[in-house]
Amino acid sequence: MTPGLHSSILADRSFYKRDSPGLTLQRHFTFKQFRYFLAVSEASSVAGAARMLNIAQSAVTKSIQELEDTLGLALFERSARGMVLTEPGHRFQANARKVLAAVAEAGMVDRERTETLSGNLTIGVTSLVAGYYLAELFARFSRVHPSVQIQVVEDTPLFLEHLLINGELDLAIMVTNALGDPQAVLVEALTRSQNRVWMASGHPLAARGEASLAECAQYQQIMLEADRIEAVMRAVWSRHQLQPTVMMRTSSLEAVRSLIGTGAAIAVLPDFLYRPWTLDADHIEVRNLRDAVPSIDVGLLWRRGSQTREVVEEFIEIARDQSRSRRVR
Repeated sequence: MTPGLHSSILADRSFYKRDSPGLTLQRHFTFKQFRYFLAVSEASSVAGAARMLNIAQSAVTKSIQELEDTLGLALFERSARGMVLTEPGHRFQANARKVLAAVAEAGMVDRERTETLSGNLTIGVTSLVAGYYLAELFARFSRVHPSVQIQVVEDTPLFLEHLLINGELDLAIMVTNALGDPQAVLVEALTRSQNRVWMASGHPLAARGEASLAECAQYQQIMLEADRIEAVMRAVWSRHQLQPTVMMRTSSLEAVRSLIGTGAAIAVLPDFLYRPWTLDADHIEVRNLRDAVPSIDVGLLWRRGSQTREVVEEFIEIARDQSRSRRVR
C-alpha cells in the first residue's frame, strides 16, 4: 500500500484500540476487508453482501468480525432484519471508500497520456446532485484531463432533460427516477441510495430499530421538493393507501434538517443526503423502513443516438470507474 493511502486511514485515530500500540495498517487491514465491509454496508445484510460479491456468507461474516476485532469497535448494529452502520461504522465507511477510490484511480494511470484531451464539455446538474456528487467526479476528471474546459448548467430535472434532448448539453447528472422521456436518453447508473426515515434523536421512533410506513404516517412530515424525491414518495404513500400530514414542502435541505432536528417533523429521504460524521448525528437519527420503498438513483444521461465526442466518452468512462469503486462490485 502506498504511503498516501496508509496515512489517509491512520489519520482517524479513533478507529484504533488505544491499548494496542503496535497496530499498523499493513499488518491488520486488507483491501478484501474494505470490499466486504462496504458490500455489507450497501446491502444492509451479510446475505445480500455475499450475493453481491458472489462468495459464501461465512467468508463475509468472518471478515467483518476480524475487522471489528482489530478496530475494537462495533461497525454495525445487528438485528433480525439486517445490519445498520453505527456512528464509527459510518466514519470507517467514508475512509474505506477513499481507499478503494484511490486504488481505482491508480489503475487509470495507463490511460493518462502525454497529450491530454482538450476541448469543452457542457454538463447539466440539479442543485441536489451538485452539492453531493459532483465535486469528486469533476476533480478526478480534471486531474487526468486538465486541458478540458467544463461548463456546468444547473436547473430542474425536467428542463435539463429538455436541454439534453435538444443537444444543448453533452451530459447531465441527476436523479433518474421517473424521467420525463426515458426513451430519448441513455442512462449510466452511478449510485443507488436507500430511503430511510429521518427523525430527531429524542423522537419516539428513534427508540425502535426500524419503522413501518404506517407508523411514520402518524407523525407530521416534511417533503423535500427536489430532484423528483417528492414524486417518488408521493407514489409510495399512495400505494400503501396512507395520507401523512405534510407540515411543509421545501426545496431547502437545510430547512429540512433544521426542522427535523427540533422534533417538529420527520422525513423519508435517501441516504446520500445524510452526513452522520457531521453535526447531523448530534440532532438527527435515521432508521430503516420495514416496507419496501424504491431507492433514489443518481445517473449520468446523454441523448440517445447522439454522436459522442472523445472528451464525452472519456468523462463517461471516468464516471463509470468512480461508480464501480463506490459500489464495490
